[in-house]
Amino acid sequence: MARRGKTFGRRFFFMAYAVIRTGGKQYRVAPGDVLRVEKLPGEVGASVEFEEVLLAAADEAIRIGTPLVEGARVRAEIVGHGRARKILVFKKKRRKNYRRRRGHRQAITTVRVTEIG
Repeated sequence: MARRGKTFGRRFFFMAYAVIRTGGKQYRVAPGDVLRVEKLPGEVGASVEFEEVLLAAADEAIRIGTPLVEGARVRAEIVGHGRARKILVFKKKRRKNYRRRRGHRQAITTVRVTEIG
């Protein structure tokens, strides 16, 4: 995996990142990232903590969990709640004149990662 960081001149500054699991999906996050996850309880502006950390990296030291990293937490702030784009669910049985169309919009929460620890 390529290193994720910033270069200024000849110096390379390593950015901390983590892989978290929430809503049945995995996300690679770094401080300041804004991501959309499955709906979480809480008001806008509230702090949320992700305890299912699968990988944590800081200062070029990478900790890989088996399956979770002990004591690692990712803190984030809830930016907003909403709904994702509509997906269409279409069922059909050929030659039977059976067609059903149904839409679905998943509830989502937008969070901003504040700290990896």
